Amino acid sequence: MSTLEIIVEDLKSLPTPKLEEAAAYIHRLRETSQVDRLAILRETSGAFLPEEADVIEKAINDHCEKLDARDW
Repeated sequence: MSTLEIIVEDLKSLPTPKLEEAAAYIHRLRETSQVDRLAILRETSGAFLPEEADVIEKAINDHCEKLDARDW
């Protein structure tokens, strides 16, 4: 059984007030995660000089697999 499945089973056995408490906690975790990601983006935005960014972008374009959305 996966961790998620175990958690879901545990949640099923909780009384409603505890289930609401668990839901609020999960929502706070998700919001915190989003805030953390935005903070990291703000901190690293502009970290490369334009020339460095050009080199990295070229390397990605030249060496990374290209996907065609129509193939999905």
